[in-house]
Amino acid sequence: MGMEGARMVVLGDELAQRPRHVHARRLQAHRRGRLELGRAEAEVRRETGRRPGVGRRLILVAPAPVLAPPLAHYPQCRVSLNPGILARGPWQTGQVAASWTDEPFEPAPERIAAADEAIATLADRGSPSHDGLAARLAGFEETGEGLRMQLQPMRWSLRLVREDASASLAALCVVRDSDGRWLAGRRAPWVASWAGRWALGAGGAVEVGEDPVVALARELEEEWSVVPDRMTVEALVCLPNRSAMLIGQAWLHDGAEVERDAEHDEHAWWPADPGEWPAEASRELRLMAGLIDP
Repeated sequence: MGMEGARMVVLGDELAQRPRHVHARRLQAHRRGRLELGRAEAEVRRETGRRPGVGRRLILVAPAPVLAPPLAHYPQCRVSLNPGILARGPWQTGQVAASWTDEPFEPAPERIAAADEAIATLADRGSPSHDGLAARLAGFEETGEGLRMQLQPMRWSLRLVREDASASLAALCVVRDSDGRWLAGRRAPWVASWAGRWALGAGGAVEVGEDPVVALARELEEEWSVVPDRMTVEALVCLPNRSAMLIGQAWLHDGAEVERDAEHDEHAWWPADPGEWPAEASRELRLMAGLIDP
């Protein structure tokens, strides 16, 4: 692993300059698939007075919350968002904040067609295939005080587009018990992503108007019926299909018991040392553990 610490800003395509808060709209959370991280870099054009730094870098192969006041100004620009670590914590939950614009993301016609096709494929498989709105990462800023994100509504199914998920934002909450063991669950065969595979913790889409830190705890409670003793936010990453993921780590109370939801058909507590994990632990999951607990 190689890392270089620096602050980086990523801006969304043609984002309105005056963000306004959007009320939350409850949608069923969907889970996403494979984690692969590489090199992160952002290209920002026409941003007067800012000079983006080189992003933190992780070499892998192939994963009390508050709403901030709106960020004052995001110039209209285009951005190159490449796989890798966009911002690296850990941060306390109160150091990570988000503001929303009600200006929805308008994808190109070819991405709309690709999203339509992806939804139809889910329906053919018998997986949940309803569509709706979810969060898109339109911009972020890492400061000495924490992480601030600018979000906007986007069509949920755009996250299914393999070539380019349009910076759709998901929350992944990795779960540890009081002894440091890792909660792992095997995904049921009917789910939309990672069917039949083992995954760490809980995860899914950030809902419209939702604070992404709140989404971490929500996913944990929905999938495992448990509330964390404490939580930190570990990183903001970009996956190979240009979807973004906020990664949190939750620690449970001593003696806490989890109850899996219908999207998992088996679960286990893997050892604190990933080197002792069972054979079903994929390389991606081991790399994720190395990112969170190096």
